[in-house]
Amino acid sequence: MGGQVVTAVPWTAERVAGLAPDPASEKAGRALAAPAKWSGAGASEDAVWGFCQGSGKKPYQTCVELAEPAFRCSCPSRKFPCKHALGLLLSWAAGQVDTGPAPDWVHSWLAERADRAQRAEKRAEAAGPKDEEAAARRAGERAARVEGGVAELKIWLTDRVGAGFAGFERSGGEELRTVAARMVDAQAPGLAGGLRRAAAIVGRRDWPEALLGELSMLYLLGDAATRLDSLPGPLAETVRTRLGFSVETARVLESGERVSDEWLIAGAADEENDRLLTRRTWLRGRRTGRDALVLSFAPPGRPLDASLPPGHFLTAELAFYPGAAPLRALVAERGIPLPAPAAEGGSISDALAAYSRAMAADPWLERWPVLLSGVTPAEHAGGWCLSEKDGTALPLVPYAFPWSLLAMSAGRPLTVAGEWSQSGLRPLMCWQEDRAVRL
Repeated sequence: MGGQVVTAVPWTAERVAGLAPDPASEKAGRALAAPAKWSGAGASEDAVWGFCQGSGKKPYQTCVELAEPAFRCSCPSRKFPCKHALGLLLSWAAGQVDTGPAPDWVHSWLAERADRAQRAEKRAEAAGPKDEEAAARRAGERAARVEGGVAELKIWLTDRVGAGFAGFERSGGEELRTVAARMVDAQAPGLAGGLRRAAAIVGRRDWPEALLGELSMLYLLGDAATRLDSLPGPLAETVRTRLGFSVETARVLESGERVSDEWLIAGAADEENDRLLTRRTWLRGRRTGRDALVLSFAPPGRPLDASLPPGHFLTAELAFYPGAAPLRALVAERGIPLPAPAAEGGSISDALAAYSRAMAADPWLERWPVLLSGVTPAEHAGGWCLSEKDGTALPLVPYAFPWSLLAMSAGRPLTVAGEWSQSGLRPLMCWQEDRAVRL
């Protein structure tokens, strides 16, 4: 290890930290980000590699492919990336890794990955076009099952709301989960997810009002599903998506609305549902002001897509999924992410106005991206909020104490990016002067 600068654009420490599967891994990785911990380390435009001495006699062999990124380490950790990969990347980001030709073991691994990708592409080409007749038959069968599930749900909702909610608290929401299982059988996962959310509401403070709101939106979705043919095209697409019908990636890339811009990667939020990890990455166009949501998925223990590091700018062309308020998108063409030392947000009034317009187009919208400038974290009514100078404020989602946000602010206004929902604002990123921090 030495002081040469790699020819590829080095990542920032914040970008590397964003790859960590949990805070403990990040902390362990930082402890390994020292030249004395590594031997045989090097970097090229494609990869970073090195050997890290562990508790055994043989050092761990670690390599990171930078494009995806992908990770390989001989340690027994089941986390991706492991602490050794994080430590290696942090050393590289700090300029402590020399450039040079990759050794044979790195070449072999990169070649294996390229060969697997090529074989997968050939298999996809060999599969040929889908049997359109069989696909249409399956689509018709599913549509019939969903239609039956919707009819059953509407009858159940009418009867259950008329009878009152007293039984829900006694059963702990079990009845709602039972109906959700029937919607899974009807191949309507969107309806099932709504019912599971409703079940989680039961027993909370002021839960009857919140439950009625959730069930009302489910009834509205079911009613819209019975009138798909008469709805405007974009709204019909939204209803289908909310029911759980997927849109093929190829269709989005081929016919989706394309928007080119320099996109601020404003934040990312990870969630685990039904043993599936989901990452929501929010982007905002620097020129267009357009908001976008990029989703990625992975089974537990496997790495999520890390090619969109929060706190960076990315010159890219996005392809948007169809809908009444297009938000979800795919990255069709991209450049190299570069650090965003500052971000320009708007006011709370601007954010709420944009949210209102989106809700008018898509009433089932669960989350909306918010980028605010000139806000300060403050206590309010036993919780926390982000407040402007005139006292206008947005409540934060209920959680213990926003220590990182408070530490960054120290009483001074910040620029904050986050997700707005019925529960409040969930901060994801903040900027103080020229420093971006993932929260």
